Amino acid sequence: MTEQPEKKRLRTIDAPFVALGPLGVAVRDRLKRLTPEDEMVLRLVGGHLGRLASLDLAARCADGNDHDAQRWAARKQGLTAASSSRWAGSITKATNDQWALSRRCQLAHIQNLEAGIRTLTYCLSQPVGEKGTKRAPGGYRSKGEWFHKSRRLHVLERRLDVARADRENGVVHVVRGGRRLLGTRHNLEAAQVTEAEWRQRWEAERWFLSADGESGKRFGNETIRVTPGGEVSVKLPAPLAHLANAKHGRYVLASRIAFAHRGQEWRDRVDGNRAVAYRIHYDASRGRWYLTASWQRPVVRTVPLEAARAKGVIGVDTNADHFAAYRLDAHGNPVGEPHRFSYDLSGSADHRDAQIRHAITRLLHWAKRVGVAVIAIEDLDFTAEKTREKHGRKKRFRQLISGMPTGKLKARLVSMAAEAGLSIVAVDPAYTSRWGAQHWQKPLATPRRKMSRHDAAGIAIGRRALGHPIRRRTAPPRDDQSDRRGHRTAQAHRGARGREGTRHPVTERAHDARARTGRHQGTRATSASKTVRDARSARPWVQDSLRLTDIRNG
Repeated sequence: MTEQPEKKRLRTIDAPFVALGPLGVAVRDRLKRLTPEDEMVLRLVGGHLGRLASLDLAARCADGNDHDAQRWAARKQGLTAASSSRWAGSITKATNDQWALSRRCQLAHIQNLEAGIRTLTYCLSQPVGEKGTKRAPGGYRSKGEWFHKSRRLHVLERRLDVARADRENGVVHVVRGGRRLLGTRHNLEAAQVTEAEWRQRWEAERWFLSADGESGKRFGNETIRVTPGGEVSVKLPAPLAHLANAKHGRYVLASRIAFAHRGQEWRDRVDGNRAVAYRIHYDASRGRWYLTASWQRPVVRTVPLEAARAKGVIGVDTNADHFAAYRLDAHGNPVGEPHRFSYDLSGSADHRDAQIRHAITRLLHWAKRVGVAVIAIEDLDFTAEKTREKHGRKKRFRQLISGMPTGKLKARLVSMAAEAGLSIVAVDPAYTSRWGAQHWQKPLATPRRKMSRHDAAGIAIGRRALGHPIRRRTAPPRDDQSDRRGHRTAQAHRGARGREGTRHPVTERAHDARARTGRHQGTRATSASKTVRDARSARPWVQDSLRLTDIRNG
């Protein structure tokens, strides 16, 4: 007796939800026309506060898990004498945030190592050459590959032991200025920079010129103050108070600020003395100074999901080089043609970010033009899918999923859509590409419309956001179909009459077709239909509850 193959189990699909809007805003402007004295003062202040920030970070890392409010207050008190109480508060808060971020990254690193060790252990336990399945990987192809993977397993286990020990002891590894920039010091030729240029960038990244805002204080910030007219002044630390050119130990810069983006919103906060945080940053590669202003927004209640679906939705499938978008009405029917918004993720980080913003801008403009209030997108997360242990042989696939900017894309799309008055609905990405291609790619393809798997996936994403099943319609029982065979796929609303399909039109509908053709036989090709419904009449139509035959007889 043959065994029946085990039926594949589909994982549970999470319900769609409306993504929360942005909780903060940040705008930036360039500090132009700075005098040499201004730049000298900024360098001195940034270097002095950066040295204090490095000392405070070392003290915080030394405390480890034993840190509490008393130690925080002691650190702040020790920094106040060398700067000011507000500078000390900004430094200690930034240090605590950096330490907490390192702890979260440390936990993610441990989880990644554990996933890799589980995969390696399972594959090494399989016989050499064992083929894998869709649900489980097989063994390695050769003894040589098995040997190298066994050595890598020992390396990962050693790294995991060290990471777990560090986490238990509260040890984190933080580099002020960035670990990547630190590694560039040993590869100056590959980075095409000189040692002097690297040193300048390294010092600029380690400066500290950030100040938190305070509601109720003048213009929302006492440390770095910007007036509504654009005048920028900095409260100098105590050791540098002799460099002040204004009252109360302040230094006023010659540059003026005028935020082109969100300028009116920033000005309203400054006029109302509401908190605005500022950060002065020096771009060593360009030789320019910038000022970034940021503030928090009140939590905005999202639109209910049912109300957001009323005007239809645009389903967006995210790919490595483009967005595949399709518009759907409220009933889940595709409307119009598929749209593709391409972008190029090669090059520098600024270039990639600009490409993403440009593609999202075009997508939002199209959504506003067609009158849709919702954009549906997959809730993608490739954190556990990028490991070389899981996709070691599929190098191109790993490069593909690593190149998809899922985190930055979601943040950009949510913030930009909120400004355009649109809502973002996140859906479960399970089986969208497979089921979209199965149920929508071929039926919508025409000689003039080329449908790809990505376009069909956009339809699947949109239907899932609307609460409809992805398949076009559920087939009736085989013997209850109107044609007795085949799969009915005509899309229709639930209340539409004749949902089982459209009626085949007759070849000739004229009432005098038989007389004109001269044929008296009931041929379907030339005669009118013999049914009462399709018969044509020359008499005027009168609404009457009785039939005409009854009237004549009466």
